[in-house]
Amino acid sequence: MLHDPSHRPVLEVAETIRLDQREIDVLRALAEEWASVASLPVHKEKARLWQKLNDLESERPLVWINEIPWHEMNHNNELTLQCENPWARSQEDLMRKTIYQWKHMPGDMIINPWLDCPLSIHSTDFGIIEHVDLAITDNESDIVSRHFNVQIRDMDDLEKIKLPIVTHNREATEIRFQLMNEIFSSVLPVKKQGQTHIWFTPWDYLIRWWGIQEAMMDLILRPEMVHAFYEKMVQAWMVELDLFEQQNLLSLDCNNTRIGSGGYGYTREMPGEPYDSDRINPKNMWGCSNAQIFSEVSPEMHWEFAIEHDLQWLNRWNMTYYGCCEPLAGKSHLLTRIPNLRKVSCSPWNDTRQAIDELGDDFVLSRKPNPAIFALKTFDPEQARKEIRDFLIQADGECHIEMIMKDISTVQYDPERLWEWERICMEEVQQFKTR
Repeated sequence: MLHDPSHRPVLEVAETIRLDQREIDVLRALAEEWASVASLPVHKEKARLWQKLNDLESERPLVWINEIPWHEMNHNNELTLQCENPWARSQEDLMRKTIYQWKHMPGDMIINPWLDCPLSIHSTDFGIIEHVDLAITDNESDIVSRHFNVQIRDMDDLEKIKLPIVTHNREATEIRFQLMNEIFSSVLPVKKQGQTHIWFTPWDYLIRWWGIQEAMMDLILRPEMVHAFYEKMVQAWMVELDLFEQQNLLSLDCNNTRIGSGGYGYTREMPGEPYDSDRINPKNMWGCSNAQIFSEVSPEMHWEFAIEHDLQWLNRWNMTYYGCCEPLAGKSHLLTRIPNLRKVSCSPWNDTRQAIDELGDDFVLSRKPNPAIFALKTFDPEQARKEIRDFLIQADGECHIEMIMKDISTVQYDPERLWEWERICMEEVQQFKTR
């Protein structure tokens, strides 16, 4: 994530990265393992299946796992880092987690036969950083409970929200790119990667500054104020996107990039036209939005205080994804007003039957099985199978489905629970072909 309401982004310093030979050997060995996996022909087949899914021609439901409690997953020291340099540790961490997931719970994941070197992009964010009280139950986990202290109280606070300034530290990018080539080029090519899919979710930010109860009350008590603040957030994101485009910092996401809160973005409809491989623009990419805090908000208010504003953003992209945790069953008449919508989230809190009936085969249904099954004292594989099968039976082969296991707070320090769930899910989806 480029910026986050919990902290201010740090501008990367362009300075030489010095590694010892042991660290280089560790990274190169991981690259060799990565290359071996990435060379397998199954990745091309999985890419074909994701493309068919997103083009509404799916052959079967597809499976992907993310938002994993990695601090609980270190089986046989497979995730134990050996490097000391901060950049090397970050690269090692990414490679170990990717290889680990492929080994134990791949689903329909795809590994590229190259390594990405992200551009050193910095955004000044939106001006406000959350002020929170935390309740921590596991010091090893970054999943905590938050009480948000109110920072938005009246219209005068609108000036607290700032328009972002985006810069690219080309020197820092080039230092990392040259280093990666020195380490990896004998094993894997290295490609520069700009800003790919953007997680656009103004309400996730506003409620951290406004307060949940306060914001929900103001939908009724001070609607003009809510409109003003939400519109400024939308415009801030639009300004940031303009800067990405002007500085040529965007990269394609019609590949194994996560789209919205769902799966991969492969589709033959992108990059589309006009297309210049040397200058990507939003019309070559996926957009998304959601309003997770609107779970109990009426359809009319969901439209007025979220989607109607979001259309300015959503219209800038080739295709879009809508939703996350908020139940959207009963709101499909709103979603169909998004002209380029292709994928819709179906969280565990939906009326599943209603969601299936409303969305049918006009969209990809991005199903989120309930991760609470991993938090119980004892993991029940048969219950996991029943929950997966019940949903697939309801869909009855008529929907285009991706099964996205996410938001996994804990597996009770038993990684094999997640491995087992993946195995069960893959067995089940193989039996449900799309008509």
